[in-house]
Parts: sequence; structure tokens; C-alpha cells
Amino acid sequence: MFSKATLDFLDELAANNERAWFEANKPRYEALVREPALEFIEAMAPELAKFAPHFRAEPRKMGGSLMRVFRDTRFARDKSPYKTNIGIQFRHELGKDVHAPGFYMHIATDGCFFGVGCWHPEPDVLGRIRDLIAAKPERWFKLRDDRKFAALWELSGESLSRPPRGYAADHPAIEDLKYKDFVAMAPLGFDEVTGRGLVKLAGKRFALAAPFMTFLCEAIGVAY
Repeated sequence: MFSKATLDFLDELAANNERAWFEANKPRYEALVREPALEFIEAMAPELAKFAPHFRAEPRKMGGSLMRVFRDTRFARDKSPYKTNIGIQFRHELGKDVHAPGFYMHIATDGCFFGVGCWHPEPDVLGRIRDLIAAKPERWFKLRDDRKFAALWELSGESLSRPPRGYAADHPAIEDLKYKDFVAMAPLGFDEVTGRGLVKLAGKRFALAAPFMTFLCEAIGVAY
């Protein structure tokens, strides 16, 4: 699947982030990035079925689990046309975009990681997650602080500086209620990305996050 040549290509793309270079090197992009990514996605389908049957591994060139290489530069100061990382997201079957609950893998030469959860959820979804945490803090703490989960996964994402409106400042879970993202991240080494055991590793680590994802799906009102 992925190799050192994949990482080298991402470095080259970062140094030559322009359309002419990309078009000239598109066969290398296909061979070193897109093809191994689609192979990984296809191999993940039976793994996800074991512990997350409502999440989809879709090995399509466009519109599937592989995130597009083209950057949205409409509102960005940086007008570089291409992403210099590989993003793969296994979304819930009812999810339509990157903000839906999902399992994620990020490959870049400045760092790789696994991710799970809801990134930048819509306001109503964010409110539902906060409401469930506020109503069942002990259940939230149990899954958040589970020894096996906490050994690999760390809550991340943007957070408010003050308690969100409608939640008591002295609530026992107030620091978690401040989160604007409900995601957890687990580090991933370059040797793991390029190793033969990546699929099994991803399945094992994602499976440890099943209680976290189950909680988020319950809050949103979709089946895990």
C-alpha cells in the first residue's frame, strides 16, 4: 500500500504546489497516493463491519472515503491548489460530508494520526452531544477515561474559553462541554503507515474507540 515513495511524493508536492507540476506528475500521484489509498479503503470494509457496521469504506476516486486532493481556496489566504496530505474518512452511512461522525486517517510528512468523532459539527448536532454529556456525565467520564481508550486516544479540537450558554459553570463535565469539536486523536508512526499491518492496526485502534463513537451516535440519533 503506502510506501516511503508516497511520503516523498507528498514532500515534492509541497515544494511544487502548482497545477503544471501536478499535471506533469499525475501518473505518480495515481500510483503512489490514490491507488494505495483506494486499496487501503477497500481492505478496511471487512474490518469496519466487525465493530462499526453503519460506517462505510467506499473506495471510489471521487465522492468516497478518500478526500479530494484539491483545496477549497475560495476563502483562504493560501491559494495553493493541492492538499499535501492524504485524508481518508469512513463516514456514517447517513453522513454527507466531513462533519459527519467518522473514523479518519491522516498521512502527511509533518505527522500522521488516526482520528475519530465529529469535527466542526453543525450547531444542532453540537448541542445534542453537549446535552447528552450534561445529562449523563458519569457515563461520559467512564468511556473517556477508560484505561485502554485513554492509553491511545486523546480528546482534541477547538474549545470555548467560557462555558457554553445554557450549561452551568459548575457542571462536573464543564471543561468537556466547552468543546466545539468532539474528536479524539491517536498518533501514527511513519513505519506503521508504510508497514504491512496498517489495516489490522487501524481496525484495532478504531475498535477501541467504539464506546466513544457509540455515545456520539446516540446523541445525534443515529444507529452505531
